[in-house]
Amino acid sequence: MRFEDEVGAAAGDLVLESRNAISEAWLRLPVFARRRGYDEEQAVADCHALVSAVAEAVRDGRAHDPASPAFAQAKPILSELADARARAGVSAAQAALELNDLKAPLLELLVRRKDHAAHLEAALLSTAVDSLRLLLMDLALNVGSDVIAAQRQQLMELSTPVITLWKGVLAVPLIGTLDSARSQTAMENLLHAIVDQRAEVAILDITGVPTIDTMVAQHLLKTAMAARLMGAHCIISGIRPQIAQTMVQLGIDLEEVTTRASLSDALAFALDRFGVTVRKAGQS
Repeated sequence: MRFEDEVGAAAGDLVLESRNAISEAWLRLPVFARRRGYDEEQAVADCHALVSAVAEAVRDGRAHDPASPAFAQAKPILSELADARARAGVSAAQAALELNDLKAPLLELLVRRKDHAAHLEAALLSTAVDSLRLLLMDLALNVGSDVIAAQRQQLMELSTPVITLWKGVLAVPLIGTLDSARSQTAMENLLHAIVDQRAEVAILDITGVPTIDTMVAQHLLKTAMAARLMGAHCIISGIRPQIAQTMVQLGIDLEEVTTRASLSDALAFALDRFGVTVRKAGQS
């Protein structure tokens, strides 16, 4: 056996022999102590798993490699830790820095030894913790991306509300730039509302859409056709003169879709379909 392999094996054995003491020390660290609702029994099991991961990594000679199979058992634990710290408002870099505290209890195992092998073992253990930090950083960034994606989806749903204007009459006021994702969300929300409320008329109001191009027009047409397939008559309102000119120049055909200049005109058209007439107070 090579000297480096002997050093790794010795370091791994030392860590496993001291697993309980290391776990107790780790449980007192902020990285674990700050987690609310963390079951003590589960916390001990997680610490034991991390200790085993470090021991196996140094014994296998891959303490430097976060992709080492030895660290596979640590991934679920680090992922939950990254998620908890992210929800607490802690950045990925700060969460990884907190994990650096895991080194001290490991290095204390070697503090009384002065031989050359002890220095090498200490270096291996320190490197293994650094690999855990890199792994945590990667997982924390992924968690951050997931949170951002979820927030973007929530904002998208809030920006495409379905409003009930009258019994059987729905409206989707579209504001801002339309893209494929927003258009898809608007279509899904509208179709679900048509089914839930048994609506007979659906109004797509584009008064707040600054520009219309071929892609946006196609999205509107698809939504109108989908609403028609669900049994609802679709009206597109808010077509200003500038948008009308643009659509003509682009050769966009809306012959199969009812259009109105304003949302009020669209509502009046919808109410007329129900035989409802709106008059000013005092008029006969």
